[in-house]
Amino acid sequence: MALLIKRAVVITNPASRRGSDLAERARKALVARSVETDVIYTERPGHAAELARGHAPHYDVVFALGGDGTVMEVAGALAGTETPVGVLAGGTGNLLARALGIPLSMKRAVPSLLDGEQLLIDLGRFESGKRFAIAAGVGIDAAMVAETPGWLKRRLGVLAYTLMGTRAAVRSVVRRDFFNARIVVDGEVFERKAAAVMIANFGAVLGKRITLGPGIRTDDGLLDACVFSPSTLRDAFRIMTRLLRGDFRSDPCMLYARGRSVRVETTPVLTWQADGELMGSTPFSVVVEPLAVRLLIPRGA
Repeated sequence: MALLIKRAVVITNPASRRGSDLAERARKALVARSVETDVIYTERPGHAAELARGHAPHYDVVFALGGDGTVMEVAGALAGTETPVGVLAGGTGNLLARALGIPLSMKRAVPSLLDGEQLLIDLGRFESGKRFAIAAGVGIDAAMVAETPGWLKRRLGVLAYTLMGTRAAVRSVVRRDFFNARIVVDGEVFERKAAAVMIANFGAVLGKRITLGPGIRTDDGLLDACVFSPSTLRDAFRIMTRLLRGDFRSDPCMLYARGRSVRVETTPVLTWQADGELMGSTPFSVVVEPLAVRLLIPRGA
């Protein structure tokens, strides 16, 4: 049964891709469905979380409109509450919206969420208290985030990440730009050279184009450590082909481990990312928060 929504608030980042224009479109789409709607703009980093906590008790749903950073501020702030979060794509990658099957068009997204259903998902929580929904990682994926220029993101959207990720992967193998990774999963230690380490909560990324590993679920109370260690371009091509096809037969260049807590250490120290946002330098630790946040999703997504 769809949630009865009479009052909604849209929290949006005016600096995100076409933020103000999209916020007005969202408001009109909600009002057209007889939903009393307020739009509130963020003013600084962290403000979306403050607004979500302060306004959630007065509304049936909180819509987060912006990039994945804004969305995760709102989702993290409402973790453990009964207030559902509606994700509206307003950034470049829009990783969570794509993973949930939410249309990127505002005209289609709002009705699909109003007529949709609710989904409880796990979140990963760092020592800082910040959270992620999709994945955190170091290596190729962090380089992709760091090196994708703003003008390319504005012009190509998620394709910009795909192009820069491919470039980073090829460069890593050709230059043998690997790092020593030490991953501790529920106390069990794994050590190997790697080109990328990802801690995944969702199994598929980039609009479900790439599957990160076998049996990764958002509602099992576990996080999945995925370690990729190609030595040659042939290895890299095989890994990418398997991720695209969802083929997870035993492979010496692919390591998977599942648990409730994960720590990632690297030599040398490297920059790491979470849900497309650069977070800092390794090491980092994360624990799972089971079924932490309630999301609106399209029916049948």
